[in-house]
Amino acid sequence: MMILIAGLISGCASMFPGNVPRSSDISKQHAPNLTAPYNKPYKVRGVTYYPLQTAVGYREVGHASWYGSESGNRTAMGTRFVPHGLTAAHKTLPLPSRVRVTNLKNGRQVDVLVNDRGPFTKGRIIDLSRGAAQKIGLHGVDKVKIEHLNDRISQN
Repeated sequence: MMILIAGLISGCASMFPGNVPRSSDISKQHAPNLTAPYNKPYKVRGVTYYPLQTAVGYREVGHASWYGSESGNRTAMGTRFVPHGLTAAHKTLPLPSRVRVTNLKNGRQVDVLVNDRGPFTKGRIIDLSRGAAQKIGLHGVDKVKIEHLNDRISQN
């Protein structure tokens, strides 16, 4: 359990092995495997998080940040984190999920694959990879809107 917590805290990456897609192309991802370890309840800093059973209709507004120094670490799904990719970390969306993130400061949007857990910083709802953050002009912490993409093909 301590390895799991340490992995989640250090860069929103953890050590969940498994047969998961290696491609970061969000248009080729399959439905979440709800029995996978990364979609089960987990605990970080004394807080238990319960991943959602579905992301259909999911919408949220809040603050986003970005991460990028964890290059090469494993995501919660077991894939390698690629800072310039279009991925994200979320505490409760089922993995993998595809979401559109809109920077409410400038209206720019990016479609990302949620393949990791986090952020575990108070007041933040999503961590974007550096590549995704750059695409929407996020340079620190900005207010964003997150919308689940259902099965739409990425337009970005």
